[in-house]
Amino acid sequence: MLNNPTIALLISTYNWPEALELVLKSILQQSRMPDEVIIADDGSTETTRVLIERFKRKFPVPLKHIWHEDLGFRKSVILNKAVKEVSSEYIVEIDGDIVIHQNFVADHLKSAEKGFFVQGSRAMLSEWKTKELLKSKEISLSFFSAGLKNRFNALRLPFMKKIFELGFSDPFHIKGCNLAFWKADYINVNGYYNSFEGWGGEDYEFGARLLHAGIKRKRLKWAALAFHIHHHDNCRLNTTSNDVIYKRTRKEKLSYASNGFAEV
Repeated sequence: MLNNPTIALLISTYNWPEALELVLKSILQQSRMPDEVIIADDGSTETTRVLIERFKRKFPVPLKHIWHEDLGFRKSVILNKAVKEVSSEYIVEIDGDIVIHQNFVADHLKSAEKGFFVQGSRAMLSEWKTKELLKSKEISLSFFSAGLKNRFNALRLPFMKKIFELGFSDPFHIKGCNLAFWKADYINVNGYYNSFEGWGGEDYEFGARLLHAGIKRKRLKWAALAFHIHHHDNCRLNTTSNDVIYKRTRKEKLSYASNGFAEV
């Protein structure tokens, strides 16, 4: 681990301010605050902007809102635009529907190591538990909370996390909802591929390029706990064209996106 690198929390969001409010509340409870929080907003309406402005007054660290016009699902593009505004050395990426444990940032910081990116896990909240949280705005979640799926992922035993660290490295299992990487490595592979449109695939294609560039994958279990707020599946109409991009990256062992971070 590098001695005390600066760390940014990168959050992608789109038109769900009720969920984003819970995420921001969980950040304020961190035992180790990130040095900055960057919200990558794929074209949300005014309601999200107003929410973020309200939280800016509460945050002890910079809270930056990076927005672009809603022209369809362009998560890769807005993430690349948001990373342009990151000044920290290390980035932890989550989705705007991920409530984080109070030691989430501290746990990620302990696992930060040059030559590696880190894949965390998440526990899934049931639909009824999600409705309860959105109504009460109570975010005290743990292994013992009712309404959890895959409860094993809500168990925090950081002294045991090394058991899982160097597991398999199939990029298909890389998910951007709890993912950490060095900004320098992100730039080296040219970030996310802008040509992804519609839901799915941008995260494991990005992970594949990191692996092809020689950056190893570290799994983080029993630490950096995250709780995924329930929602219905996104439209998957574009998965075929997105899969073509991913399969080409794998087949040709590409480590650099021809249309990515440098192009936004």
